[in-house]
Amino acid sequence: MAQATLAAAARFPASVALLRARRSPAPLFPSGLGHHHRRGVAMAAAHSPAPLPASDPPPKGAQLFFQSVLSNMQKVYLSRNPTAEKILGLVRSYDGDNICFDHFAFRTFALDGYGINSLAEFFTDFGYESREELRFPAKKLRALWFSPPNSDGYSGTGTYGPLPRIFISELLVDELSAPSQEIVRKYIKTSAKGNKYAVLASTSGELTWEKPIYSDFQALSRESEYAAWTLANGYALNHATISTHRLESDIRSITKFNKFVEDNGFKLNTEGGILKVSPDGLLQQSSTVADSDLFTFADGITESIPRSYIEFAERLPLPQFKDLQDEEVKEHHRRDGFEVGNADKIFESTSRDQLTRRSA
Repeated sequence: MAQATLAAAARFPASVALLRARRSPAPLFPSGLGHHHRRGVAMAAAHSPAPLPASDPPPKGAQLFFQSVLSNMQKVYLSRNPTAEKILGLVRSYDGDNICFDHFAFRTFALDGYGINSLAEFFTDFGYESREELRFPAKKLRALWFSPPNSDGYSGTGTYGPLPRIFISELLVDELSAPSQEIVRKYIKTSAKGNKYAVLASTSGELTWEKPIYSDFQALSRESEYAAWTLANGYALNHATISTHRLESDIRSITKFNKFVEDNGFKLNTEGGILKVSPDGLLQQSSTVADSDLFTFADGITESIPRSYIEFAERLPLPQFKDLQDEEVKEHHRRDGFEVGNADKIFESTSRDQLTRRSA
């Protein structure tokens, strides 16, 4: 699979060069932003729900290659998350082949180039634009989300449908305790220049650093579940999100969608309530509890670790468009962006507390 991805990339150098020439992407925020600047950006994110104009779509060849990369990321994701595969199947059997993804999310380490930027350049090369920054001080996390180029005319579904938003978070490693920092740095050093191949690692499901030993995984877990998850799972897709309002049956309402999922025997993340709602009420999200899978550590110990989960999101029309008929409402009429409060609770889908509840 990795060889196929490299071969495909080699076929489209002109498309990538054209995209770079046509576009001047917004700069990514460095991890070293001052406190007041960071706070201002985070506040702006919380009060900027309106969608921004999308950039032009990529040329057809670049588009097909890009979507094949997303498809390969999804294959790795589904191989580790049978819950997501079953739910996608159930939705298709109930609603038809109408699934569109709201966003794809990834986790990274903000250390020596292994953070947000290690993945972001691939997406900006294919027409994505960097948007707001979000901060999660208690979790020592920072995130950026990226809006896709215009894909209103896309007729496919899933990874071959309208392009998803991209949400990339990073752990602020310098804010961890000294022992935890030492563990993360030890593995990053074994990666050489693996950060340059983050997307390839995501499509192949391989780590770019050495497989960890169990005691290091445990030590990180005690301080940061996010750190331990990222050490073991690397750049693998953390979660994909179904856009419920793009479905066509009654489960396009997220409250009915949640009941549909629970009635079929799946547990949802209860942190902050099953339904996470933004202060303006226009962004509503929920998620399953992450699947677990056996993982053999470098020292030969095999234990169950958290893998990925699937999320669901409904974006309601903005106030100025509330009088439009349902068939008139397009994605650009709906609430855009992300909400710190919602995302903070969604992060808990891989937490020990939620996984323990799942297995109870």
